[in-house]
Amino acid sequence: MTDLGLMHYFLGIEVVQSTNGYFISQKKYAQELLNRFQMQDCNPVSTPCEYGLKLNKDSEGKKVDNTLFKQIVGSLMYLTATRPDIMHSVSLISRYMESPTEMHLLAAKRILRYIQGTKQLGLFFKKGEKSELIGFTDSDFAGDQDDRRSTSGHVFMLGTGAVSWLSKKQPIVTLSTTKAEFVAASNCACQAIWLRKILEELHFKKDDATIIYCDNTSAIKLSKNPVLHGRSKHIDVKYYFLRDLNNDGTIVLKYCRSEDQLADIFTKPLKAPSFQNLRNLLGVCMMQQQS
Repeated sequence: MTDLGLMHYFLGIEVVQSTNGYFISQKKYAQELLNRFQMQDCNPVSTPCEYGLKLNKDSEGKKVDNTLFKQIVGSLMYLTATRPDIMHSVSLISRYMESPTEMHLLAAKRILRYIQGTKQLGLFFKKGEKSELIGFTDSDFAGDQDDRRSTSGHVFMLGTGAVSWLSKKQPIVTLSTTKAEFVAASNCACQAIWLRKILEELHFKKDDATIIYCDNTSAIKLSKNPVLHGRSKHIDVKYYFLRDLNNDGTIVLKYCRSEDQLADIFTKPLKAPSFQNLRNLLGVCMMQQQS
């Protein structure tokens, strides 16, 4: 074996290790991505998704080359490895790969325009911070225009940076915001268990409960005891797994205000000031900023 020293570059991910901490980014890959799709000279935008944007199947719209569209989506998917700020937008356009139209291609190109102005961004993990695993879970309600399903979003923070995140359409149609949040929280809890096991293998065993922040008080009450029976009696049994975890002290759901909900960035398009604030809280920044 040969000791190559500190890691600097691995599978398209650049790593900068300093006395302050670790900075990981995909600056080179982002530039190659823009060059590949002839977007290297495009005008940058401040957000990857227009505020209030609602995409649908657009069956009447003009069809575009679905091979090109799939290539854009696939390439952007890999960029989400260090860029949680584009996760929701990429997840949104990936729903329309089967039969994309001009509307969907424009949404994909807007993400590329956002990357044009933020190529330098990456994730920063500051040294010396308390390494406590904290989760945030959120959902929008009936956000999909075609089948009225909700979108789940969650993120886990370890120290100053995000280590795991998700933005995904729920597999079922929910009848209330309480159920949508409860389903999202259940998925988040499953991820929390997996992360706890990984941390245990890395000798970071955590004996006390993992805190998950949620901005819906009804979903929190439902995770503790079967109140609100009229709203919850139709929820599938598998989602009650969350209540068991809460009762045995593995997970604790806590309330946080909507303004402090980091997972909001994974469920809906936001206005630029809110988006940039949450992006900073996720630990996404430029290398110059962290130094």
